[in-house]
Amino acid sequence: MKDTIGSESFAPDNTIGTVFIRIAVPELKVQKCLQFQLEHTVWQAKQRVLTAFAKDLSDPLNYGMYLPPSNGKAGKFMEEERLLNEYPIQGPIGFLEFKYKRRVYKMMQINERKLKQIHSKSKLKAFMDVVRAGNIEKINKITIKGLDPNFHDPDNGETPLTTAVTLGKSKCRDVLIALVSGGSHLDFRNKQGLTALHRAAVVGNCEAIRTMLDLGASPDCKDGRDLTPLYYSVSNDDAVQECTLMLLHERARVGICDEHGWYEIHQACKHGRVQHLEHLLFYGADMDVRNSCGNTPLHICALNNQEACARVLLFRGADPTLVNYSNQTADQVAAMAGNTTIADMIIAHNPEDVVPYREIPQYSNRRKGGSMTPSLRALLRTRSDPRINFAGLEDMKSPSSSSSPIGLTRRQYGGGKMIDSDSACSISVSSSSSGLGQVKETRFLLLPTNGLEFVMESMASNCTVTGANDQGMYDRRSASGFEGYYPSGGQMSLNMRRAGSMGDVNLIKADNQHHTLATLVTVER
Repeated sequence: MKDTIGSESFAPDNTIGTVFIRIAVPELKVQKCLQFQLEHTVWQAKQRVLTAFAKDLSDPLNYGMYLPPSNGKAGKFMEEERLLNEYPIQGPIGFLEFKYKRRVYKMMQINERKLKQIHSKSKLKAFMDVVRAGNIEKINKITIKGLDPNFHDPDNGETPLTTAVTLGKSKCRDVLIALVSGGSHLDFRNKQGLTALHRAAVVGNCEAIRTMLDLGASPDCKDGRDLTPLYYSVSNDDAVQECTLMLLHERARVGICDEHGWYEIHQACKHGRVQHLEHLLFYGADMDVRNSCGNTPLHICALNNQEACARVLLFRGADPTLVNYSNQTADQVAAMAGNTTIADMIIAHNPEDVVPYREIPQYSNRRKGGSMTPSLRALLRTRSDPRINFAGLEDMKSPSSSSSPIGLTRRQYGGGKMIDSDSACSISVSSSSSGLGQVKETRFLLLPTNGLEFVMESMASNCTVTGANDQGMYDRRSASGFEGYYPSGGQMSLNMRRAGSMGDVNLIKADNQHHTLATLVTVER
């Protein structure tokens, strides 16, 4: 195998968090040394490799980074949504293979002649018929003989796994489990570039989505357009809101856009899917995000006469004054489209009627969070007020808590503690460690009870504990009638500072109204 070194040399580099990896492509009999960022995902590394070899490969999306056997451990394909630094890279220059995703045979006596017979066109077609029929016994029998279920049906370009997710609820789970047990890769894509999880989202099969997630599929897997199952769950004709909620609960990343700059929230508004919109907003979707034309979700509602979605956006705090790249506000777009009802509703909107979500979303604990922690995603929901400054929040981390959308019933989505709309509350995002007598800063979302004043409490007897929340904050009610969450430690005094500002908040000034994000500065004893 010949070595070809590109423009990127593996000379010593002082860059922190990078690694040099020698990539071998057995089918092309070439190798290339590339530099990767350790904090990048395997998918990002794969795209880097594809830029060098894609023109020479057929079906490049179904190639994967293969970790060869080492130290007595079997070789395996790396999961595309995991970080590179989660895998052992041996030596100063690592080594990986870039291979087509075929079945990895383990502890089997492989007879190449028999394998070739099993993989004839007629046998593969017969296997697809067995999958469509949902015959578990025959699927297990054929895969035990050694058939590789990672292939495309020549008639429609589907794989056995993407075909199985279209089966009925009574069959799809067992068929999917049998196929994965028989060697199917969870992220093997059909000819359209869709994984089985994407396909399940397209057809709105909740049972298939649940099964794929149970088997370990990533909710953030990408298709050929870099779109996720969540995007398809919202945008397709067979969209089911339970599928969207399931993906969000499993920490699916919110904020994926297509080549035209359309995000999931744009698609929900275009098709008038109110429940999908509520789920997206509750799990942190930016309600004022723009597409390639500068249109916000409210513009999309105005253009497509989606009054119900427009009401939800305004109720949760969308900014009706934003203009698109044609310098048009949402009400102007509605008027030009002849949707006068929505235009009048937007014009008559009162910002004081905004009611943001008061709870932290509920996430599954069985998988690691993405690049954004659940608490930070929850805090981003407070973008219902455009006056909030989110500077410096990217590095904050906090344990997640359970909650549910306000617009949904507690019986169906029960979880978090309900907070009345007129109560003052705070949501802990992060806190820096500090020693005795040092200043300790924590960021909170502070909601004044009367819309005018914030609270500054010294630790005195006029505060009584009425409860505690999941972040270890005590719920206190002062003698003056103000209530809110305050740190449980023995601090001497409390001061509040507006986020992104060095000056203290004027606690009695009338402009400190709804949803101001502030820093609570506590000086410990």
